[in-house]
Amino acid sequence: MPEHDERGTSGEDGGTAGAAPRGRNETPDERADRRWAELIQEIRVAQTGVQILFGFLLTVVFTPKFADLSSTDKTIYITTVALGASATGALIGPVAFHRIVSGRRIKPQAVVWASRLTFTGLILLLATLISALFLVLRVATHDAFVPWLVTGVVTWYVICWFVLPLWARYRYTTQDD
Repeated sequence: MPEHDERGTSGEDGGTAGAAPRGRNETPDERADRRWAELIQEIRVAQTGVQILFGFLLTVVFTPKFADLSSTDKTIYITTVALGASATGALIGPVAFHRIVSGRRIKPQAVVWASRLTFTGLILLLATLISALFLVLRVATHDAFVPWLVTGVVTWYVICWFVLPLWARYRYTTQDD
């Protein structure tokens, strides 16, 4: 039996033509529990990456090469660290949010806020990655092609993280709506 999406349709093509969506038959609490579990799984992936990146960023200032960086590169570094710290906070935020409101019977609202924090964290992670890549390539090469290379990588991230999911969301959820 195929799994159903949140609209209740089954199958890869959005359901059977002309058939009414069947739904999951979830209570609001069951839906909130499922959505929370899905969100936590997503956060685990992003959290690990941002924490590792942030940890490495914090060590850069203690390397001998740091003193030789230009003031522009130091500014980029400080910006990158601030973005990394902000991304880390946003991606860990849902855990603290859940812990503080747990047992208060507001899980549906907690899921919404945790989702918002996660999305914000992903945007900040994107900015951190852009800034870190720009800094590393500037220091490593000093070449004029660095902004073009970073632009290409940013374009790839935007396609993978936003364009493709938004296209799929539009493509597969507007057929029957």
